[in-house]
Amino acid sequence: MIPAAFEYYRPTDMAGVLSLLEEHGDDARVMAGGHSLIPMMKLRMADVPHLIDLQSVVGLSDIEIGADDIRIGALVTQHDIIDNAALAEVAPILREAALQIADPQVRYMGTVGGNVANGDPGNDMPGLMQCLNASFLVVGQDGEREIPAREFYEAAYMTAREDNEVLTSVTIPMPKGGYAYEKQKRKIGDYATAAAAVQIVKDGDICVSAAIAMTNLSDTPIYSAGACDALVGTTVDDAAIKAAMAAMLGDIDPTEDNRGPVAFKKHVAGVILRRAIERAWSRA
Repeated sequence: MIPAAFEYYRPTDMAGVLSLLEEHGDDARVMAGGHSLIPMMKLRMADVPHLIDLQSVVGLSDIEIGADDIRIGALVTQHDIIDNAALAEVAPILREAALQIADPQVRYMGTVGGNVANGDPGNDMPGLMQCLNASFLVVGQDGEREIPAREFYEAAYMTAREDNEVLTSVTIPMPKGGYAYEKQKRKIGDYATAAAAVQIVKDGDICVSAAIAMTNLSDTPIYSAGACDALVGTTVDDAAIKAAMAAMLGDIDPTEDNRGPVAFKKHVAGVILRRAIERAWSRA
């Protein structure tokens, strides 16, 4: 399907972007890579009279690795994540997740900023960023503000970002311990039926911290504090894993669709979560 007619803008700086948002208000939308917004426009699920493309804005395509954290610009693509050896060294879970997003053609254009900002419950990066305790920098006419990923998602396609704000970067505390990103999907390029991001730190044989989030099992990504608590202080044995699975299954709220009925999705969620916990623990 062809989208409705729209005006296209390609400003070269953030001041130009914010000026256009101020001028056109609710009729304007910002686009990074376009792989979330353009399909919605084609399906007439999104009416965008004024489309603002960020691709020419300078400074949004950098990856900065510091001593304590990592900063990823909004226009960094999934391919950039995969291809960055230094990033893979300090945060391999990012590469592991990016390799499971869609297909190579999409990964060359799909951006981290677009993936996290759109609020699509099927996207991979929102759950991953909640697991990694990331924060999102948004910029508006009133200045900048940081929003924790675990507080960003309010409902499907609804976030804490205001309509006149632009997400410009993602900051991730330096990951520690073992990690895993597990995903089950029907075919290459599809959204997940269920996906799990897990990060575990251990001291000796004991889990001392855990972070667990899942994707496409509710209208937002789900970070389960209960699932994390179930692992902390244990040797991550079968009983602890079952307790974490039970906590997560209590937090998710899947709906029936073409990926299966609710019971099937809950079963897949448990299987995927167990795999992710076991693999993260083996790497811790």
